[in-house]
Amino acid sequence: MHAQQACTSQGYSSTTATWPRCNQQQVARARSHGRLHAVQPLCSDSSVAGLRRRDLLLLGGATAAASQLPSAAAPAVAAAVDTDLKPAQVSETIELGRSGLQVSPVGVGAWSWGDRSGYWGYNNGYGKEDNFAAYKETLSGGISFIDTAEVYGFGLSEEFLGEFMRTTGVKPVIATKFAPLPWRYSADNVVKALKSSLSRLGVAQVGLYMQHWPGFFTNAFSNDAYVEGLGRCVQQGLTKAVGVSNYRKDRIEGASARLADMGVPLASNQVQYSLLYREPERNGVAEACKKAGATLIAYSPLSQGVLTGKYTAENAPGGPRKGAFKAERLREVEPLISLLRDIGSAHGGKSPSQVAINWTLCKGALPIPGVKNAKQAKEAAGSFGWRMSDDQVQALDKLSSTITPSQGAPFESW
Repeated sequence: MHAQQACTSQGYSSTTATWPRCNQQQVARARSHGRLHAVQPLCSDSSVAGLRRRDLLLLGGATAAASQLPSAAAPAVAAAVDTDLKPAQVSETIELGRSGLQVSPVGVGAWSWGDRSGYWGYNNGYGKEDNFAAYKETLSGGISFIDTAEVYGFGLSEEFLGEFMRTTGVKPVIATKFAPLPWRYSADNVVKALKSSLSRLGVAQVGLYMQHWPGFFTNAFSNDAYVEGLGRCVQQGLTKAVGVSNYRKDRIEGASARLADMGVPLASNQVQYSLLYREPERNGVAEACKKAGATLIAYSPLSQGVLTGKYTAENAPGGPRKGAFKAERLREVEPLISLLRDIGSAHGGKSPSQVAINWTLCKGALPIPGVKNAKQAKEAAGSFGWRMSDDQVQALDKLSSTITPSQGAPFESW
């Protein structure tokens, strides 16, 4: 299911849900379960109706089947502990903003864990065991920071992560995110959502809690309340640090100031950033993060796989992601992939993926490549502990600037 399907969020009293181009089968299913009483299409609102399917999925399937978020009841404790996991000592750490929270310089993203939007192909090429293997390899490789969200897998990503922590007896630094769904307006909604996430994760506190994207349309005027809610989460001890995601320059400045009034630093802003999407360098976002003392967390540092070098014009993935892997696009990036390979060879055989991730490190960002299996987690772990030379970074800068940028998501400018 994807984000054009309408339903309501479990635990909310609102009787009306709204979303553009509603899927009538999903509406009927939601009604049959007593989850939805009325659906009102918002196609007249251009800011919403103009969203492409990929844009909606980039929200993690946010309003899609929001009713599928599991209940807040704490999951059962695993019967046995996997004692085979031996987490590597994290020899290199960075501070998230000025929060005091220390994390590995590279994290991993768990968007694909238990994904039910259809975007990543969960249960069609990989499954829960692969996600568990990714978790173990992540920690074994010295990565201590894992990013998830309440809407990833409609709650399954958080549930999986909680189960994996209990099974291994090892707890990394967890980041999760609040979804500003259309019926959420207040600071209390933020606190309530985090408490539900904590229950799915089976922990009393997370390391970082973020607003996933700016509120828009029905809750466009709620962003100040959301930031206040983030501050309350710190004050109540539910999270060690707070941040935002997909915030533009002026929103970063405003959020930083409001949190400062509460005595809470803005730790981070999570945005799309890669060799093929360098917009944060141009639109003032990177500079605003620097001035606010907030870490820029880079999602999609591999441009959803384009920079891995494993795809060619003759070997492109299908499914919902195929739009990002058109033959002409893959041919256009071939010179960049070649340069990534050359630089990797000069660093002991690093892969194009590892060099591309290392580039974001050299730019001062904290990259969180998505990993859905052990192989991808191992690749991520090999991307830090070394640095490219200034000349190599500049060569990548120069070549990447000649290539058509990847497409950004519209919520970056909301």
